[in-house]
Order: sequence, then C-alpha cells, then structure tokens
Amino acid sequence: MTRRALALLVALAVTAALAPAASAAPAPGPSDDSFYTPPSPLPAGEPGDVIRWRPSNAGPRKASVDAWQVMYRSTNALGQPDAVTGTVLVPKNADRASAPIVSFDPGTHGPAFACTPSKMLAIGAFYEQPGLDDLLDAGYAVTVPDYEGYQSTPKTTYVVGRSEGPAVIDGVRAAQRLPAAGLSSTAKVVFRGYSQGGGAAAWAGELQPSYAPELNLVGVAAGGVPADLVQVTLQLDGKFGFGVFAYALLGLDQAYPELQLDSFLSDNGRAKLAEMKQSACTFELLTTYANQKIADYTTGPGYIKPAWVARLNENKLGGSPPRVPVFQYHGTGDQLVQFAQADSLHKAYCAAGVQETWKTYDTDHITLVYTGNADVLAFVKDRIAGKPATSNC
Repeated sequence: MTRRALALLVALAVTAALAPAASAAPAPGPSDDSFYTPPSPLPAGEPGDVIRWRPSNAGPRKASVDAWQVMYRSTNALGQPDAVTGTVLVPKNADRASAPIVSFDPGTHGPAFACTPSKMLAIGAFYEQPGLDDLLDAGYAVTVPDYEGYQSTPKTTYVVGRSEGPAVIDGVRAAQRLPAAGLSSTAKVVFRGYSQGGGAAAWAGELQPSYAPELNLVGVAAGGVPADLVQVTLQLDGKFGFGVFAYALLGLDQAYPELQLDSFLSDNGRAKLAEMKQSACTFELLTTYANQKIADYTTGPGYIKPAWVARLNENKLGGSPPRVPVFQYHGTGDQLVQFAQADSLHKAYCAAGVQETWKTYDTDHITLVYTGNADVLAFVKDRIAGKPATSNC
C-alpha cells in the first residue's frame, strides 16, 4: 500500500474517532437524530419533493457556505417510494439563480448510523473533503446524498445501483425545490463520484434519461466504478477488502428482502454482520474485517443462488449508457474494485457511442480518492462551461 493510502487510512481512523457513538440514544428536539427517521406513511408527492429540512453545519466550510440537511422522496431498488437524506451546500458568494449543481456522490462510509455522510460533513470528518472543496471553490452548488437507509436503525443498501441512482438524481431535484437554497430548476447538473460514489454517479447517468429527463444534465464523472458486483466482490474473499464484500452482501439483502441472507449465515456470520451494522465505518471495514473469509460467515454459498444472481445482474452497469459526456477513471493497481470490470464498462460505453474520456492511473484504489480530483474538476468545469467534449475511445 502506498504512503498516501496509509495516510488516508489514518484519516479514516480520525473520522471514526470523531463520529458520535453508534449506540447513542437520540436526544429530543428539532436537531436530533429523529430527523433521519422517515415519516410513516410517507407524505404524498413526487420523487425529489422535500419532506423536511433544517440548517446544517458545513463543517470546515461553515464560514463560506450555506448548508441544509434535507429529507426527500426517492425510489428504492424495488421501484417503491422511499425517503432519503442528504446535504445541500451553496457558496455564500454564488449567484443562486444561475449556479450549476454538482452531485458529489460519496464513497463507502460504512453501515453504522454514525457513519452517515451528512453527519461526517457536519462535524468536519468527511474524508473526501478536498474534492468537495474543489467544487465549492469553483462556485458550484453541491448536493451530497446519504443514500438509502441511514437512520437510527440503519438499513443501508450499499452498492445497489437501482437504489443509489435515484437517490443521487432526487437529491439534485430536492436542492432545486428547497426554497431556502434558491437554485434554478434549469441549472446545469453534473454527477460526480468515486468508488461507491462512482457507481452511484454512473447509475444516475444511466437512469436519468428515463427517470428525470427534465434535468439539465451535462456530464458524469465516475472513478473506481464497481460496475459488475460479481467481479468486484468475489475477488475480495480472504483479502484486504473483505469487509467491503461482506457489506455488499448486507446491502443487497437490505434492498431485496427475498434474498434472505440470514438463511445461510452461520452464528459467527450473524454476530459479525450485526456488529458491522452497529459500529463499522470505512476504517473498520478495511481493518477489523480485513483478510477474513466468507466461508467463516456462512453455512454455504447462498449468494450464488438464482435469486442473488438475478439481482446482481439487475445492478450491473452498462445496459443503458448515459447520453452525456462521461469521464471514467480507475487505478491499474486497484486492490478493492477490480480494474478489468471497470475497463469492460468503459469499452461498453464506447461501443454504445458515449462521448467518454477514459483515464487510468498507476495507483491503488485509496490513493486515487485524492489524486484524481484535479482531472475530475477540469472535466466538470469544461462541461459546465459548455466546451465540446472529446472522446478517447
């Protein structure tokens, strides 16, 4: 692992230390954790409608940025209405009537409620802060979705694109419909993410033409993309990234109840996953669960049964290529998200006529969280400026 990657792990450890205790009981009042609990039943409305909102602390950007936490209507992986939370940030000096909107789709944060991206932002422990700062410094409004399931009893749907894509899209819609933000419904929009966020951004790009054709989408920047979950997860068994594999099984099961993960878990597996849901953020996924084996969690390979295969195939990218320019990038030494499957997505997009810029870096997965930011920002700026996109397919 590179020195930069080790530095990021240290940063993740600090994030974990700063996070509030996952088991802490919510305190009463308008600023407590009950904000994250969706009303039941959901109020009538459309995807992207704001259910509730409150001012938020923008962490290290609080002096230069106005921020709000929002809960908004979205759509889960089964096509049913759900509620998702997130953060809207607008630079104080931005012209809100014309400000572009970039959805900054966060990478892996972990299954515990304490790890929620909006919580990390508010306390200044968001490990992708440099990339977020780039966008805010450029004068763009930014949305940061939490994705589905972050609440006091978390039920996150990790790496499930059919859930993440709508959460990204509807986060932008919610920002446009939030009166306090004052953003335009015709603002130029870019989806941007890395790792889990790269998958979410790509899914949002694929779903947008049918799900949100009214959005003025001008580009998608997606790095470290988990395009094929089978190829990504199985190669992590017994390796450094095993915690990501286990979390992916948990996320799929929570998105699709018929998968019945519990039916083939061992007692050890049940205990480990319950522990993970209660207390694991990114740092714990990559340390506490490193190098473990799925055979020690299960009584058999239930995740290769037809029901699992069908849902995995539903969440494989490439079936409906985006209709806007795409910047896709990946590390050739990526030890968490297999390079070959991302290269296959790149080739599928090119074959479908997508105006794609594909760039590889001689680095690992964690380091590229930071080192890809400059190229991403350049791509975003060009799309917002209306410059013609070039393709290196």
